[in-house]
Amino acid sequence: MSEHLLNVGEGSTLGEVEIAPEVIEVIAGIAASEVAGVASMRGNFASGVAERLGKINHGKGIKVELSEEGIIIDIYVVMDFGISIPKTAQKIQDNTRQALRNMTALEIKEINVHIVGIQMEGKDESTEEEEVVQEQKEE
Repeated sequence: MSEHLLNVGEGSTLGEVEIAPEVIEVIAGIAASEVAGVASMRGNFASGVAERLGKINHGKGIKVELSEEGIIIDIYVVMDFGISIPKTAQKIQDNTRQALRNMTALEIKEINVHIVGIQMEGKDESTEEEEVVQEQKEE
C-alpha cells in the first residue's frame, strides 16, 4: 500500500507525511474546474451515475501517473464555446500547479490538458417559447 503513497516528509522526527494519489486527483480536479471557461470535467459512466445520485466526484477527469521521472497529471475537460482554448488551458495548468504546490509541496513534472468537448450555450425552452410568441405577434 505504501508504494502508492507519496512521501512528502523531510525526515521529521515526528514521523512521515504521505499523500495518496487520489488526494492529488481531487486537488487537481477542483483547481481545474475553478478556471473560467471550463464547462465540466470528463468522467466515466459510473461517475455520471454517482453524480445523478448526489455524490460529487472531485477527481473526475483527472489521471495521475507516478513515475521515476516525477508526477504526470492528465486533465480531461469540456470547455465553453467561444473561449480561447490555449489561454484557458494555460490557466488550468497554472491553477493546478499552484494549488498542488500550496497544498502538498509537490513539484509536478507535467500537467497535460486534453479538451474532449465543447459545451454549446443552449437556450431554455421558456426563451424559445417567448420568441415564437413574439414572432406571432409581429405577423
